[in-house]
Amino acid sequence: MGALDGILVADFSRVLAGPIATMTLGDLGADVVKVERPGVGDDTRSWGPPFAADGRSTYFLSVNRNKRGLSLDLGTQDGRRQALELAAAADVLVENFAPGTMERFGLGYEQIGNPRLVYASVTGFGRHQPAPGYDFLVQAVGGLMSITGDPGGAPTKVGVALVDVLAGQQLTAGILAALYARERTGRGQRVEVDLLSSLLAGLVNQASGYLNAGVVPGRMGNRHPSIAPYETLRAADGEFAVAVGNDRQFARLASTLGLPGDERFATNAGRVAHREALTAAIEAVTVHREKHHWIGLLTAAGVPCGPVNTVAEGIALAQRLGLAPVVEVDGARSVASPIRLSETPVTYRLPPPQEA
Repeated sequence: MGALDGILVADFSRVLAGPIATMTLGDLGADVVKVERPGVGDDTRSWGPPFAADGRSTYFLSVNRNKRGLSLDLGTQDGRRQALELAAAADVLVENFAPGTMERFGLGYEQIGNPRLVYASVTGFGRHQPAPGYDFLVQAVGGLMSITGDPGGAPTKVGVALVDVLAGQQLTAGILAALYARERTGRGQRVEVDLLSSLLAGLVNQASGYLNAGVVPGRMGNRHPSIAPYETLRAADGEFAVAVGNDRQFARLASTLGLPGDERFATNAGRVAHREALTAAIEAVTVHREKHHWIGLLTAAGVPCGPVNTVAEGIALAQRLGLAPVVEVDGARSVASPIRLSETPVTYRLPPPQEA
């Protein structure tokens, strides 16, 4: 029995933010019914390449396991009737249409008439803003691109739709909180998440530096604004990552590399203030040997470090560590849920729906 066994989710969402939330609910045991337009379906069904061996979009496969498929044309009276019946019976409804669309279909929060329903919506910029929200656009207007990339280089998007993922995780948290509140009150409620707010919350220390110190952050490549050395460093055959988070770890790094004592580097604040000199002193040593030589020595000394892996190598690392990162259901492979529950573990019961 899953943690959400008995919970029925009406999933009217598509693309990424909504589907990743409903997949998480499905992993936790909920019965998720994915509603798609006949013959068209979720936008991501046609996104590719890459495509799996059976021709399906790998993007679609990534966030749609543990869902039953239901084809409904909300443009018809019969489709709207069936959708309303599903919503009236559901515990949770998830949608990410443009604001006002569900109301035009007669499926708005106030229209369904299910007082126990948790009605969860994802928008780009809030319920009252009609502008469509796309991850790349929000990365740009929300400031994330301004802090991503090399100093002096062009603003750069993150290599995955990170804002959608953040919004999906926030939506999942809101849904679970609303279900818990319903246990006490007997009533559902509206849950709203927007991409811009999710991004701003995800800026954490960078946003706090602006709000509390007036510092507008910029692009620093692989460096950290408040910690050093916390970056990639040059070795004889390429770069490797070092993440020194405190003075004790830096002392181990300095000892391992044989760095001469330097009062400028005694504290983290000093290392940040003299970052260029620090990096130069470290790389004057590391460029003479291969990266795996230094990774081995520093790891043995208790200094967090590692190679800059590809996605394939990252998955292989998780497999070597026994984290079981990949699951397969009826031939569809996806990354396993990172959630581990001792009494009600996640399960993988259904592959993504075959057809819309």
